[in-house]
Amino acid sequence: MKKVITFGEILLRLSTDRHLRFSQAESFKATYGGGEFNVAVSLANYGMTAEYVTKIPNNELGISALKEMRKLDVGCDNVLFGGDRLGIYFLETGTSTRASNVIYDRANSSMADLKVGEINWREILKGATWFHWSGITPALSESATQACLEAIKIAHEMGLTISTDLNYRAKLWNYGVQPKDVMPEMLKYSHVILGDIDTAYFMLGLDKVDPDYTKGELLPSLYDTIFKMCPDLKYVATTLRYSVSASHQRIGGVMYDGKKLYNAAVQEVTPVIDRVGSGDAFMGGLIYGLNEEPLDEQRALNFAVAACCLKHTISGDYNLVTKPEIEKLLSGDFSGKVSR
Repeated sequence: MKKVITFGEILLRLSTDRHLRFSQAESFKATYGGGEFNVAVSLANYGMTAEYVTKIPNNELGISALKEMRKLDVGCDNVLFGGDRLGIYFLETGTSTRASNVIYDRANSSMADLKVGEINWREILKGATWFHWSGITPALSESATQACLEAIKIAHEMGLTISTDLNYRAKLWNYGVQPKDVMPEMLKYSHVILGDIDTAYFMLGLDKVDPDYTKGELLPSLYDTIFKMCPDLKYVATTLRYSVSASHQRIGGVMYDGKKLYNAAVQEVTPVIDRVGSGDAFMGGLIYGLNEEPLDEQRALNFAVAACCLKHTISGDYNLVTKPEIEKLLSGDFSGKVSR
């Protein structure tokens, strides 16, 4: 069975109840999450072997996060203990015309303090076929950036397929560098990239573009520029999000393989229960689809979009849907009828 390794920071998520504002909250619901962990959860749900590598503190919160990994059938044998604290993010969930709001509390977390050489990547990556990381990790600190680059280079040397979710988080890049200073070197090893064209250009230090995704004939030339800067690239995918309101999203997707542009039909998603983690659900669905045999790129994209749509109906960071549920949606069944 194919094995996927994902790498990033697991967080304690503290969210207000029932769409309350931070100023109204008298308590917070405590759960866990994080982009790359969310991807591992999706893959485990689909029956793949998924292992998560991270660094957590050796205290009650770190151990609770480890228990969450085990509960969700995500491999955690190579989780590193160390550092002083688990990263936290606070979530105020929006509704209707009010957007959600996130406040990060991640400074000096265990993952932000990760250093080159702390993780034995050559041993961990043995037997794996795929390595996944995201642009969140290099946003944490200079040392986390270098540790992530170390993992990428070793995965490249060992012949793994490398996927990247650009995951630009403006609130995190505050240690003196910009994405264009570090991301070009990191992205050049990627085989699969998920992200908007404009975000990719921004991270690669290119001039800003404002792509119109409804004009498919214009997209290949824009994607080709990304391919030129990332010589190993095989696929670039973009989640299409048309936000009618915080409670109503229209979700689709496109993917380009250097020659052909694939499109997935836009789906209406309303009401939205929780949008957080929906991009990770897309990424998990895409990785799964690209690992199916025989390879069918259109199905892989459709699977990713369906997974993303379903995540919007689930509270919490990760996508707790099964492959049969996605298959049902792919068959055209959007009824939501009770399964008896």
